Amino acid sequence: MPKNHKFIPALRFDWLTPLYYPILRWVMREDQFKKELIQQAELSPQQKVLDLGCGTATLTIMVKEVHPDAQVTGLDVDPKVLTIGQAKAMKAGVSISLDHDLSYALPYSDGAFDRVLSSLMFHHLTSQDKQQTLKEAYRVLKQDGRLCIVDFGPPVGLWARIISPVMARLEEVGDHHKGLLPVMMQLAGFRNVSVRRRFATVFGTLNLFVGLK
Repeated sequence: MPKNHKFIPALRFDWLTPLYYPILRWVMREDQFKKELIQQAELSPQQKVLDLGCGTATLTIMVKEVHPDAQVTGLDVDPKVLTIGQAKAMKAGVSISLDHDLSYALPYSDGAFDRVLSSLMFHHLTSQDKQQTLKEAYRVLKQDGRLCIVDFGPPVGLWARIISPVMARLEEVGDHHKGLLPVMMQLAGFRNVSVRRRFATVFGTLNLFVGLK
């Protein structure tokens, strides 16, 4: 990973990072949408899974617990959350790999994974980095591999429409609110792109996107 690379931590400030994951758990229906994300991945025995932007490895660990024979790797740009993730994995008694690198310059060979999953990572990226990350996800997937993403989509409902301008000031959600993420997935090469589920949260509408290589 480039030494001069700068990134914006969750909640924008490094000292707020410890608060981000309790917020996810308490007000974002994290357990529900991550279970659905794993279900939509349709994993087969002994497949290789990449959790892109894994944070403190909650989803990474959940995948390993549901599919113990899977080879599960998490990747994140923030070394502090990876340290927390390692401790969580040790406490859970699961064996996972956690890598420190960039989502748009993945350190893996072509076709290295059967599935790429991502939970609430894409809205932290600029439009350019979103598109490059999707291209990288496509590259590291095997043929007929599957990409599953949970992230913000167009606001559905009164509250989501009220909160969306606030979120647009805090995060890179403009593409999401305009419904452009599926288009960007298609531009990266994915086929049969669809929205499988929607989840109403206090910060807006989450969509579960699925695309095939």
